[in-house]
Amino acid sequence: MSINTLENELSELSDRFRGYYPVVIDVETAGFNSQTDALLEIAAVTLKMDNSGWLLPDESIFFNVKPFAGANLEKAALEFTGIDPFHPLREDVDEGDALTEIFKMVRAGMKATGCKRAILVGHNATFDHNFVMAAAERAKIKRNPFHPFSTFDTSALAALVYGQTVLKKACDMAEIEFSTKEAHNAEYDTRKTAELFCRIINRWKTLGGWPLPERTEPNDESDTGGT
Repeated sequence: MSINTLENELSELSDRFRGYYPVVIDVETAGFNSQTDALLEIAAVTLKMDNSGWLLPDESIFFNVKPFAGANLEKAALEFTGIDPFHPLREDVDEGDALTEIFKMVRAGMKATGCKRAILVGHNATFDHNFVMAAAERAKIKRNPFHPFSTFDTSALAALVYGQTVLKKACDMAEIEFSTKEAHNAEYDTRKTAELFCRIINRWKTLGGWPLPERTEPNDESDTGGT
């Protein structure tokens, strides 16, 4: 790849989302309350743009996470995900260590692409965002690259494009292979959410919605109603 091509690729990603660097994240938890319930799994997939402007999955990372001290573990949530937080072969890490490694990967991607801030992409993204922010606060991580409240939600985007909000149904409509046996695993769901987000963004480009047409500045006469 030439230097000119590389520069074009990087500038296109930084321009596409107003300087935001999209990172797909999914979490599996021991309940719905980000302040009290344990974070048990987290995965992240960064995205890149090729020199033709197509969005693609890039790097990925995954961690099994130890419940933080005093964390609530809802029995129904554990039964739903099938996660045993205390399995001896789980190879889990503290939530602070997991986020530190994820944030390191994200900051490297931001620097490489010239983006100013990361933005979380998720399926029902507010849920994932709340758990990431709560865990970062508990771990006292000061350099959190993610926007404090904005997200890109593939559930809403899929409803617009495919008329579906459930991840599996949206992937089916987008012709993305999806296994119900592997679902509700953070690593798998993140990968599928990344594919879905890229499919939606690229479809918008295929339909002519991006790049935007250049706007012509009105002249002084049109501004004042002159002839």
